[in-house]
Amino acid sequence: MPYMPAFIAPARFTDPDAALEQVRLIYNGGLQHLRDAMQRFVAGESLPGRVRACYPFVRIHTHTVSRSTPPANAGLSYGFVSGPGRYETTLTRPDLFLRYYREQFRLLLENHQVELEIGTSTQPIPIHFSFAENDHIEGTMSAERRALMRDVFDLPDLGAMDDGIANGTYEARAGEAQPLSLFTAARVDYSLHRLRHYSGTAPEWFQNFVLFTNYQFYIDEFVRLGHEAMTDEHSEYIAFIEPGNVITRRRGLAAGSSAMYGELLDGSQGTSPPRLPQMPGYHLVREDCTGISMVNIGVGPANAKTITDHVAVLRPHAWVMLGHCAGLRQGQRLGDYVLAHAYVREDHVLDEELPLWVPIPALSEIQLALEKAVAEVTGTKGTELKKIMRTGTVASTDNRNWELLPGNQPQRRFSQSRAVALDMESATIAANGFRFRVPYGTLLCVSDKPLHGEIKLPGMANQFYRERVEQHLRIGMAAIDILRQEGSSRLHSRKLRSFAEVAFQ
Repeated sequence: MPYMPAFIAPARFTDPDAALEQVRLIYNGGLQHLRDAMQRFVAGESLPGRVRACYPFVRIHTHTVSRSTPPANAGLSYGFVSGPGRYETTLTRPDLFLRYYREQFRLLLENHQVELEIGTSTQPIPIHFSFAENDHIEGTMSAERRALMRDVFDLPDLGAMDDGIANGTYEARAGEAQPLSLFTAARVDYSLHRLRHYSGTAPEWFQNFVLFTNYQFYIDEFVRLGHEAMTDEHSEYIAFIEPGNVITRRRGLAAGSSAMYGELLDGSQGTSPPRLPQMPGYHLVREDCTGISMVNIGVGPANAKTITDHVAVLRPHAWVMLGHCAGLRQGQRLGDYVLAHAYVREDHVLDEELPLWVPIPALSEIQLALEKAVAEVTGTKGTELKKIMRTGTVASTDNRNWELLPGNQPQRRFSQSRAVALDMESATIAANGFRFRVPYGTLLCVSDKPLHGEIKLPGMANQFYRERVEQHLRIGMAAIDILRQEGSSRLHSRKLRSFAEVAFQ
């Protein structure tokens, strides 16, 4: 018999806060059970059996296709199930997902007028996902003792954390509940741990709007603007976070003044790592979590897929790619902007999860915000705006040296697709946004024109970067300001939802 925490019977709720409290009770009790057992195991004790604690679940039963009249938040593309049946999902980290879970619970209750059932699932919490942020107790064990862990504790089970739901390939077996969420609790925990590793920052700091870039120059400018914002006592941002969870508080921000981030802001101020992580993350934090996170994903579609696979579990309101590209048209100039409205996917990293025949549509809310931001920051509009920004198809390739292939085959394909720009990441980020129902957009800056003999020389590159990076970044940040002001409910487009969609955003 497994050695488990005291059983908590499933209970039904019509209040989202009461339901959340039950989730916390089950989850925190299970976590404490695992941590206590792990401490005893590390100390060399023999435990009374296989140690196990399971995630909490939320479940609803519906008996009709109709919803409340009028439906709660009728304009939203989420918050309701697709028809009669039993639906459930496992839950994790109620401390991190407090606002998110509360909103999903509220919408289910209002839309369907049914009770939420909260209980303990049969999906074990892997011991690795029970450790606190700075716990490294397993490092004190001998190799022999570590090898015994799998006999005592549950380890991560890849079968419980695949992306079949998000990919649209999952089919519940007879008698099983339909999913409520794109991600199981174990899949979420897996990504939270990966985010710490790749970004060098805790997932708690990630904001609801994310900028991705493929050049460190943008990060350098974001850091400068972040520190500048912290000197302004009236800034909308309360903190700036850098790798190592290094915290710079806004000037004049009193201890304990943040309801959302109080313990984090008032705790350890972090330590700069001896070297940057693979994809360093930086965060301009707002009290309501609608600030800006920026990640340097480096070069290539593999990194672009990796980081978006993991950021997606945080359910951001939008992510946008800002980076450099090769201009493919004679009339483009270095420094011109490209607003992507379609993508040629030659990145290949998502071919199995998202077939090439799936179209990746442009999302009007993101497109309009980016176009408006370009006009505001550059001070141009109308026909003048068209002289510095072109809207068109962006091709993404996994071959950095595509120009060297014989026979000009890539050039022919890019011409046939009507592509106006080429990079290695944008189509991946957009496609993964589509796959995970995260609104996406792309604004690139032409840094060279290899088809027309204009390649960057060192001096030209330095001048280009100085002149364009600051403006390009300010455009991206201005677009996020516009999206935030317009309200996140407008962002989560029905274009991203299938006809048999999960209820959670």
